[in-house]
Amino acid sequence: MPVYTVHAPVADGTEPRSVTDRFAFIRDGFHFWAFVFGPLWLAWHRLWLALIGYIAVWVGLAVALAQLHVGGGTRFAAMLLFALLMGFEAASLWRWTVSRHKWRQLDVVVADDEETAERRFFDRWAPDRQGLSDDQSGIDRGAPPPTRDIPGQTFSRPPPHRDIIGLFPQPGGSH
Repeated sequence: MPVYTVHAPVADGTEPRSVTDRFAFIRDGFHFWAFVFGPLWLAWHRLWLALIGYIAVWVGLAVALAQLHVGGGTRFAAMLLFALLMGFEAASLWRWTVSRHKWRQLDVVVADDEETAERRFFDRWAPDRQGLSDDQSGIDRGAPPPTRDIPGQTFSRPPPHRDIIGLFPQPGGSH
């Protein structure tokens, strides 16, 4: 299932909820149209610096292959590999461009398509839904993981203390 990263422009002292129509949902993975039409895909998504880099690398590769007098099959294979690289790295170039414009990543959403990703993100992010779901999105990513104290669940309690095997001291004994 595809993974989407959600990006929002940094608001100038305003609440980020006021710019929700500008949120970007960037699908991770292979982008077929970036593979087939690399420069047009970059221009369509307004990734101008990446487009300049793409053209520079493409021209440099073509000149280097011509100077090395390689055959037509090798040139085709090299350009195909370059296009394949573009297809795989298109989302990374898009995220890099967005981060250069001082956008921030809000969340990561797993969904079948962009519309479902938007729905899942805004369902979690809506203020009236805070704390109503079993979602972990409100957890500080730098904090330790939450404990699972759910009554009746076997995984929520640690296993009982038994003898420890190896070079470790007995539980409850002196160290």
